[in-house]
Amino acid sequence: MLHVLIIEDEPFAQNEMQRLLQNTGKEFSVINCLESVEDSIAWFNTNEAPDVVFCDIQLADGLSFDIFKQIKVKAPVIFTTAYDTYAIEAFKVNSIDYLLKPIEQNALNSALDKLEALKVQFSGKEQLLSNTQLENLLALVKMPQPFKSRMLVKIGDQYKFIPVTKVAYFYAEDNEVLLMTNEKKRYVIDYSIEQLVSMLDPMLFYRLNRSFLCHKNAIIKVHRYFNSRLKIDLQPDADSEVLVSRVKVAEFLNWMER
Repeated sequence: MLHVLIIEDEPFAQNEMQRLLQNTGKEFSVINCLESVEDSIAWFNTNEAPDVVFCDIQLADGLSFDIFKQIKVKAPVIFTTAYDTYAIEAFKVNSIDYLLKPIEQNALNSALDKLEALKVQFSGKEQLLSNTQLENLLALVKMPQPFKSRMLVKIGDQYKFIPVTKVAYFYAEDNEVLLMTNEKKRYVIDYSIEQLVSMLDPMLFYRLNRSFLCHKNAIIKVHRYFNSRLKIDLQPDADSEVLVSRVKVAEFLNWMER
């Protein structure tokens, strides 16, 4: 029985990983699904190491590399990411693998086969990644990328381009991601929130929480909120409360001042 920990902040991606694991034909048990750096650190400090960790790189409250920099994780880690294979390939090491999103069944099967072949190395006595390897991966995520200037949306049997200058925010709802324009028009798009984060200029767009990625100009008011969080008023109005978690408050306020 393979005991699996999933660190992923999008419920759809959590469910997809479990579906793919079921199709491997291997016996497994998902012992937990964690959504943030903060929750992951707390979990590792109070639980025994799993057999394998599937870990997304960008979480709602930061990069998952922060987990490994703050605590010693005694388990093999397979990163899941939306970044290009050619760049990630340069930083692969024997002790881990990666799965490029959207994850393919064959890629997952191969990663688990590699884990089985290398399990002797995963004795739990040493951290799987050296500090140098972590810094290399962190540098990779921060590498400058060409940012999108427009988004392709489908309207019936036609396609339309929406300039990012006309985008107020993106939000996830009912397993879909929608684009909201400044004119309050909604379009379904074929990207996850995580993928959009890597495609758009971080000086203009900020991931407020798991569900909202917002343009700076769409923020019209910021309120102090319960439990040291912030409540954000957007234009156009959002259908639900938009909150910034306590751990992201300082980062968000610094971003707003840029």
